Amino acid sequence: MSVLIYIDQSEGHIKKASFEALTYGAAVAKQLGTTASAVVVGTVQDDLPSLGKYGVSTIYHLNDAGLSHLDSQAYTKAIATAAEKAGATVVVISNNVNGKSLAPRLSARLKAGLVSGAVSLPDTSNGFTVKKGVFSGKAFAHISVNSPIKIIALTPNSYQTIAGEGTAAVETISSGITANSKVIATNKVTGQVPLSEAELVVSGGRGLKGPENWGMIEDLAKMIGAATACSRAVADAHWRPHHEHVGQTGGSIAPNLYFAVGISGAIQHLAGVNRSKCIVVINKDPEAPFFKAADYGIVGDAFEVMPKINEAVKKLKGLA
Repeated sequence: MSVLIYIDQSEGHIKKASFEALTYGAAVAKQLGTTASAVVVGTVQDDLPSLGKYGVSTIYHLNDAGLSHLDSQAYTKAIATAAEKAGATVVVISNNVNGKSLAPRLSARLKAGLVSGAVSLPDTSNGFTVKKGVFSGKAFAHISVNSPIKIIALTPNSYQTIAGEGTAAVETISSGITANSKVIATNKVTGQVPLSEAELVVSGGRGLKGPENWGMIEDLAKMIGAATACSRAVADAHWRPHHEHVGQTGGSIAPNLYFAVGISGAIQHLAGVNRSKCIVVINKDPEAPFFKAADYGIVGDAFEVMPKINEAVKKLKGLA
């Protein structure tokens, strides 16, 4: 019996959500009185032994030919191979885009119960019960898992990353697995903070009246090291690229700060951002729904408020 954590990586670098999953998985192992190990698939440039500081003792590395890019079917087989080798009864995986593709397949392959969107450690006082968000984060459900093998897909930014000391032993294993798909080309946005991993996000809506006014959003984001985002209406109008669209039909994020400018806050938009630790809203409509969800709100015209905020941030950063 042990806990296995899947380490998600992209282009050889470990994703932020994986550090949360490692900390969480190690805590689950401690609860169960067992050990924690991890598995990573593909070529990794980062220092794998140093991940022992998050509480794992062994890292299984599968780097067979063709596994350099995510292939859900091949990666599922690779993770299952590591789970069998580790004798894992609990598998922890991040509930990010890749995790949502892998976890259900892994559940079927291992005949394991799956809880997706977990937000806290399981309750093991009487069985194995996991708390998860439901109804787009408006409520919580407590799911009891009775299968011999259990899979927990952890909601990103819902568990604090804690690094201690220690190193992990890295064991390279070969599964003989080949990918079923081939990547021909990758179009990637560079020079920006990835929206899915950003801790600070500055977002704009139709209240900005046009793409030509996005400079004040980008200026603030650049000064504080934030990612930029937008509402669906803005993406549909082609003011901003679709990968910046957050909401029920776009990306779901949980930054420490979500700064919304000129967004009314319809329920569909809130569904994608309501897990943010702090929400700041600027809108000239005092009845805008977003103010009910906001931690801080400014009723005012964005074209008057934003220049003042940007000027204040410049002074604070010593850029003025």
